[in-house]
Amino acid sequence: MRQKRRSRPLREPYQSEHDGYYDGFGRPREASGGIKARVQRGAATSNWWSKRWLQALNRLIDPGRLQRGRSYARKGQVLTLDEAEGGLVTASVQGSQPRPYKVTIRLRPLTDEQWQRVINALASQAAFAAHLLAGTMPEDIEQAFAAAGVSLFPDRDADLETDCSCPDFANPCKHIAAVYYLLADRFDEDPFMIFRLRGRTQDEVLAELRRLRTPEGSAPPDHEAETPEAPLPLDSDPSRFWALGLPLDSIALQLTPPVVELPLLKRLGDPPFVVHASLQEILAPAYRAISEAALAAAFAEPDIAIAASDAAPAESAGDREPGA
Repeated sequence: MRQKRRSRPLREPYQSEHDGYYDGFGRPREASGGIKARVQRGAATSNWWSKRWLQALNRLIDPGRLQRGRSYARKGQVLTLDEAEGGLVTASVQGSQPRPYKVTIRLRPLTDEQWQRVINALASQAAFAAHLLAGTMPEDIEQAFAAAGVSLFPDRDADLETDCSCPDFANPCKHIAAVYYLLADRFDEDPFMIFRLRGRTQDEVLAELRRLRTPEGSAPPDHEAETPEAPLPLDSDPSRFWALGLPLDSIALQLTPPVVELPLLKRLGDPPFVVHASLQEILAPAYRAISEAALAAAFAEPDIAIAASDAAPAESAGDREPGA
C-alpha cells in the first residue's frame, strides 16, 4: 500500500512531473447517477462557511489544481460521497478509466481539551449560544475557535490527509479536488458537518453549552426529585370567596431603570433571519421610549398627572376658532 498523501502549503503553483502525462489519458468517462454540484456557474457556494472552506483549501494547496476538480464536480463525476467517524470522508470518482477511483479525505479531529476550550469560549458569549441553540451557525464563530487557540477550518498541513487510487501522485489530483467542492455543497446543506469532521456532533456541542449556560455551570436540577410546596390553605369562610381583596392603591410596585441598557436585546443578539440590518439598532429607540414613558408614569405625582390629562382637552377646545 502506498503512503497516503497530505496536502502541503505551497507558495508557488505546484507542478508535477506527471501533469502532462496524465492529462493525456483523455476526457473522463460519462458518469451515470453521479452527484452534481448545486451551483453550475459562477461562485461555487452560497453560505459563508462553505466559502471559508474553499478559502482555507486555497491557502493550503495550489488554487489551479483545486479548480481542475470543479468541472468534475459540476459534471457529476463523483458517484458516492459518504461521511464516516473520525473526520473521514470517502468517495468514488469516475475518471477516464473504467473503474472509478477511490478517494479518502480525513480532517484532523480536535482533542477533547481543545473542544472544551472552544465550547467554553462559545458559552461565554450569549450571542454564540443563542445562535447555536437555535440551530444556526454564527458567522463570527471562528472568533471562539481562535480564542481557544485552534481553527475551525484546516489551516496547516497536518489538518488534512488525502488519498486517491488514481496514478497521479500530485496533491490534490482532480478527483480529490472534486470531492473538496462537493464537501462545500454538503456544508451549505449542513454547516454542523464541519463540527463532526472536527470530532464533535451538533448534539454534543449543544448539550455542553446548555450545561455551561445553567447557573454555576451545572446540569439543570432534577425537578422530579424536589419536594413540592404545600398548597396555600383556602379561606375558611366561603362567603368571602367573591369579596374584593385589598384596594389597588395598596399594591406597591417598584420600578427601577435597568443596570444594563437593553439587556434582553443584547443577551439574545440578532436573530438569524435578520441579514442586512441589526434588529438591536432598529428596536433600541422603541425600547428606550417605552422605558422612559413607564418610569415617567410611575414616578409622576397622581394629582399632577390627572391635572395634566384634564387640562389638555380644555386648552385644545379654547384654541379652536369660532365656527371651526
